[in-house]
Amino acid sequence: MLAEHSRHTGRSRPVALFCPPGHSRYRPPVQKRARGTRIQWTTLILAVVTALMASLAAPAAAHGGRGRDGTIRDGLSQPVYSYAEAIRESVWVDTGLDLDRDGRPDRVAADIVRPSEPARRGGKVPVVMDASPYYSCCGRGNEPQKKTYDSAGKPVQFPLHYDNYFVPRGYAAVLVDLAGTNRSDGCVDVGGRSDIISAKAVVQWLNGQGTAYTTRTGNTRATASWSTGATGMIGKSYDGTVANGVAATGVPGLKTIVPIGAISSWYDYYFAKGAPYHSGGPDGLARGIESPEAAARCGAVKNELVSGAPRTGDWTPMWAERDYVPDAGKVRASVFAVHGGQDLNVRMKHLGQWWDKLAAAGVERKIWLTQAGHVDPFDIRRAQWVDVVHRWFDHYLLGVDNGVEREPMADIEREVDRWTTDATWPAPGTQATTLRPRKGTTPGVGTLGTEPAAAGSTETFTDDPRQSEADWAARADQSTAAKVAFTTRPLAKDLRVSGSAKVQVTATPTTRTAHLSAILVDLGPDTIRNYTGSGEGISNLTTRSCWGESRPGDSACFLDTRADTRAVDYTIFSRGWADLGNYADDHVGRPLTPGRAHTITLDLAASDHVVKAGHRLALIVAGTDRGLITAPNSQPRLTLDLTRTSAELPLVGGAPALAQRPAHEPAPGAGSPLMSVPEPGPIDRRPAGPAIRPIG
Repeated sequence: MLAEHSRHTGRSRPVALFCPPGHSRYRPPVQKRARGTRIQWTTLILAVVTALMASLAAPAAAHGGRGRDGTIRDGLSQPVYSYAEAIRESVWVDTGLDLDRDGRPDRVAADIVRPSEPARRGGKVPVVMDASPYYSCCGRGNEPQKKTYDSAGKPVQFPLHYDNYFVPRGYAAVLVDLAGTNRSDGCVDVGGRSDIISAKAVVQWLNGQGTAYTTRTGNTRATASWSTGATGMIGKSYDGTVANGVAATGVPGLKTIVPIGAISSWYDYYFAKGAPYHSGGPDGLARGIESPEAAARCGAVKNELVSGAPRTGDWTPMWAERDYVPDAGKVRASVFAVHGGQDLNVRMKHLGQWWDKLAAAGVERKIWLTQAGHVDPFDIRRAQWVDVVHRWFDHYLLGVDNGVEREPMADIEREVDRWTTDATWPAPGTQATTLRPRKGTTPGVGTLGTEPAAAGSTETFTDDPRQSEADWAARADQSTAAKVAFTTRPLAKDLRVSGSAKVQVTATPTTRTAHLSAILVDLGPDTIRNYTGSGEGISNLTTRSCWGESRPGDSACFLDTRADTRAVDYTIFSRGWADLGNYADDHVGRPLTPGRAHTITLDLAASDHVVKAGHRLALIVAGTDRGLITAPNSQPRLTLDLTRTSAELPLVGGAPALAQRPAHEPAPGAGSPLMSVPEPGPIDRRPAGPAIRPIG
């Protein structure tokens, strides 16, 4: 036996587990009754009556009066069901599509594990669902894990801990293979109708509105009579993206979603206002995740992905279909969103624009923001994460009134492993504040404040595709040809930036094409998560902790992690890019007129960062950000009109919060060069041109 840790009682509960190599089995102490002890009948009767009264008084949840059998206690579902004896089965759900054009509707595979005890008495359970394209190609989680099956095709391993933890607590875990992956029919269409309908069809089937079969090609129907119809979707990256897309359809039965590092608009995964990222195209991603069968029959779909996503960066109907943000008003589910503030894969812009639209639509929501990159919170703040997701699902899927929806909306990792909370997010008191660059005494090195630049002020830089944001930030106080930097004086008090920012740039190019980058930098020493490292801010340990129950072939024990940190002299905390050719239309680029001024707004990624007292805030504008966007065909020289260049930042407290020390007071460590952090890690050193890289 191993002990499953309980965040709610402070005790460990012995649970039956399959122990991986190197783990000993926990043996609970044997309870012995003293010789000669006799049980008094009055004591026994009193115990029975007390237990009966406690059972009747136990809080009942919304579905089927749960709680009277002991499954709900102290506002939480309890692990009273056997994971080892759980029912494991697979069904194939009819999507109504025929994307592979074989003359029959595509069916998607859903692997299910659910407690057997409620099933034997005709009870119903809600569903925790993760729809993914990665169950056979790439795996899920930190280790990573893939689905496995026995010789008869029956599911054995369900990746991640959702099944191990939630099935004993009275939930079903349903893992769906998106169309064109693993054991599903159809084709991968990277965020399009097929992806979303693949998962939506399963939600509908669980809600009694869809059709499923017991085999991939047979005609024997499978029903979800065991389901309450309440489904919660969870998942990181592509999986969370699908949850966003399904929620945006307003499908009944989807009660909540927990998207982690998820995309909200696929255009913004591949382009930034016309500037292409080093991510290739959606056809490359499709090739990397599709099943061998889909690879053989889905050439036409991949051709459509190529033609629908030109590398010009122009908006097409294909991108409109894959943009979930405009449909935020259709979302009926609550949303618990999680994102890494330094995620350079699925960038924070995805969270910011989705969150703002959900807020405008009045959607119930909660948020966690970490200092890591593309990392699951299970590997950052494990005990707290399992606890809050447990209570979240209990509330929205079981109807338990545990108060989770009344807790602070936002948990933010303020420093490494130090978290703060806010009643709402962006933080209360946040005001859009316009900051303006001004010329300094050194070319390309100016000041940043609320005062406008003097008439006729300009600064000039030349695009250098060999340089990155790290090069620019490390030399913020130096005159360099490839960037211009504007900094405040050392701050007199902490300054918090909370939400999405914009930078308006008016630039005159020397060529017909040009790309722009803008970054916000905290100039000052700190210790941060090493988000450019191989673990994007975490390192694996050799120990494991267990979250739920195990059985042979499916362990609930996962590698523990610790924070991977580094000492720095600056922190880049928000970024934005654009093709200047999109100056007249966000969705369509056009050739520039050399020698003519063009104005464009760069959308900077949402952030929540505190620039500490004594540090300085910097705005840096440059050209190609090596490793993140693709260089244009030319290397233009750009002249900025400072009177028509500005940054709109979400400052807590507005302009008065930008308190700066007197000009004559030097910054801490003034005169010493800034420490340069290593160049961006492997995920950011992709060469220009198509590349295959799963987003998960």
